[in-house]
Amino acid sequence: MIDRKRKKKKRANTINTYESHLRNHILPFAGNRIPESLRRRDSMAFVDHLLEKSNLRSPRTIVQIFKTWRILIHYMMDEDIPLPANIVSRIELPEISDDRGDALTPEQVAAAALAMRKVEPRYEVLVWLGACAGLRAGEALGLTRTRVGWQEDLLYVQEQRQRGKAAPLKTKASYTTLPVDQFLIEQLATHAAHFSEPEPVTQATARKRRTRRHVEPIDEDLIVTNRHGRPVQSSDFNEKWQRVVALAGLPVGTRFHDLRVFYTTTLGGPGQHDPKTVQALSRHARFSETWDTYARPPRAAEGLRVTAFGDAFRSMQQNRG
Repeated sequence: MIDRKRKKKKRANTINTYESHLRNHILPFAGNRIPESLRRRDSMAFVDHLLEKSNLRSPRTIVQIFKTWRILIHYMMDEDIPLPANIVSRIELPEISDDRGDALTPEQVAAAALAMRKVEPRYEVLVWLGACAGLRAGEALGLTRTRVGWQEDLLYVQEQRQRGKAAPLKTKASYTTLPVDQFLIEQLATHAAHFSEPEPVTQATARKRRTRRHVEPIDEDLIVTNRHGRPVQSSDFNEKWQRVVALAGLPVGTRFHDLRVFYTTTLGGPGQHDPKTVQALSRHARFSETWDTYARPPRAAEGLRVTAFGDAFRSMQQNRG
């Protein structure tokens, strides 16, 4: 199944998710069962098995794991393994509530940025890229200096980073030349002025590196690197983000992706931009995605230049001195 997905050039993140579901949930449940012996009651039992797992508290996660189970079953049927036609149909799944809560406020975003400055200063600008440009975490980690239009207030969104490696973006709509608030360009310039180089090492560390024949990292032109000058690993950033959520007093479960929600909601605020412009700036392939998933609540407004984020944050920074 996984090989088939790779041949169809499915995104690496999607394949990694399938592999994780298979390794951690599906194979432990199925054990050494012969595929031909599977029945509809096994699909129902699999859902019950997931519901009993203490580490699976999100109904959405359980539904996603079951979807991988269903893909696997369909794959086996495509391979002419005799299975009941209704083996995965009409299986009762946990209900996913639409209680998404309110979008983050400017004060909460500023608190997140300040918390990240304390946790890992090199990563603070990632918060601003999420909140003021709507970049996904991988896109923010993949932004390079040459893909910033410093004088034109533009970002050229062309790739993302997954596990430190360059990877294609999520959808065709994700590729764009994105006009951004000058406030964000200022944040990027400040970051570049302070964190363009790896952190200096002690003489003892330098000696150890020479002994190990340490190879200096290649300059990949990335805006954000870790303290060694290498691409940031998602696991490292996610660990830092969890600490930021707690330190900034954000709602439990706040994701980096919620900064993207903030971005779209702010663009749709009074006096800013019309709905189709918000869709284009948010890089959503479908208009319904812009409003149904992100904007809370949807508002139609006019506007041409992006200035909302400087207005929201500049005065806060001035007050902090």
